[in-house]
Amino acid sequence: MSNAFMSNAFTSNACIDPATLVSADPAPRHKTVAVRVGSGKGAVTVGGGAPVVVQSMTNTDTADIPGTIAQVAALARAGSEIVRITVDRDEAAAAVPHIRDGLLKMGVHVPLVGDFHYIGHKLLAAHPACAEALDKYRINPGNVGFKDKKDRQFSAIVEEAIKHGKAVRIGANWGSLDQELLTTLMDANAASAQPLEARAVTREAMVRSALYSAERAEEIGLARDRIVLSAKVSAVQDLIAVYRMLAARSNYAIHLGLTEAGMGSKGIVASSAAMGILLQDGIGDTIRVSLTPEPGGDRTVEVTVAQELLQTMGFRTFVPLVAACPGCGRTTSTVFQELARDIQTFIRDEMPGWRARYPGVEALNVAVMGCIVNGPGESKHADIGISLPGTGETPAAPVFIDGEKAMTLRGPTIAADFKQLVIEYIEKRYGARSAAE
Repeated sequence: MSNAFMSNAFTSNACIDPATLVSADPAPRHKTVAVRVGSGKGAVTVGGGAPVVVQSMTNTDTADIPGTIAQVAALARAGSEIVRITVDRDEAAAAVPHIRDGLLKMGVHVPLVGDFHYIGHKLLAAHPACAEALDKYRINPGNVGFKDKKDRQFSAIVEEAIKHGKAVRIGANWGSLDQELLTTLMDANAASAQPLEARAVTREAMVRSALYSAERAEEIGLARDRIVLSAKVSAVQDLIAVYRMLAARSNYAIHLGLTEAGMGSKGIVASSAAMGILLQDGIGDTIRVSLTPEPGGDRTVEVTVAQELLQTMGFRTFVPLVAACPGCGRTTSTVFQELARDIQTFIRDEMPGWRARYPGVEALNVAVMGCIVNGPGESKHADIGISLPGTGETPAAPVFIDGEKAMTLRGPTIAADFKQLVIEYIEKRYGARSAAE
């Protein structure tokens, strides 16, 4: 580096011009009306400035009571704060109160949402115990009914919600959009002097479908603080556009989700890209990551992804963060990879118990690094971190606690020794806090 450059870049009286800085902070939260979902221990507030809520959905046959209870409980233990179940026929509706009772016996108080399509009005009327057991109803205005039946059947569901004091999510969906509304808008657009692209008209139809339905629900008597809106599509740019339009036109609480996101990394990337932008815009009061699981796969993965999205963006804290380097030619040993995986899995497995015993433990930062290049620096920034030896380095692993080098681990038990140090650190730091409180 030349002396001239050094002189210009690092002068003793150098200062930063605030006008040149770009804020990395998210936009202020879009102001929405708070909606209370559930009651008692499991009650959750959606909107009104409350923390963004994580929710999920079962893929069991709801008529399978033990199977649905098990999956709802697993989703709740993983951190889902609201769980939606399908109510598509009489057997499913009849099972709902038994599912609710079974969960309560297990000490699981998560709010349950009933997902209704086509015959929701009949099911709620025929199964009052189901209508009472659910904490929220989800209605899709595109398939609640058709032609002259549409308003009557929509009204019947809303009246049940009013009768039982339940919240309602009105969820328009790209795949089942109100065709009458879409046709009307398409015809008007075709007759316009400057017609828009069909995709833009479809976006408008999505937004209007949700807003018209919400306004109709209020006319029937459902309070605004009982209404949540969503407008789900499967393309990232469409989702961003639709939700920005929805937020600009109303103050209803908003549920975010990319429908038919897909499987594996594709679904995770698409959902994170779309919802990450909207959350940064201040839009969204509750989210679901709709992942297609592998055959026989773990349904709770969608909960983990939703939590990690919110946590990595700085909106909420759910579990301790484990920072780990990606590995390179300097880190040919798999020890650091195995240790990072084991620590992360261990933390997630222990979190349900830790939340009760160690208040604040979710804010813990752990670093597992693979060589000397960035290892010591990253470890110092963590609450507790280890820098494992890379290729050609001395077989020693310095451990840093609260920014200071505490010890050096050696030998074949480095991984087990560090794991024990993490446990001891949690007990010392957060156990003491629990005792004090």
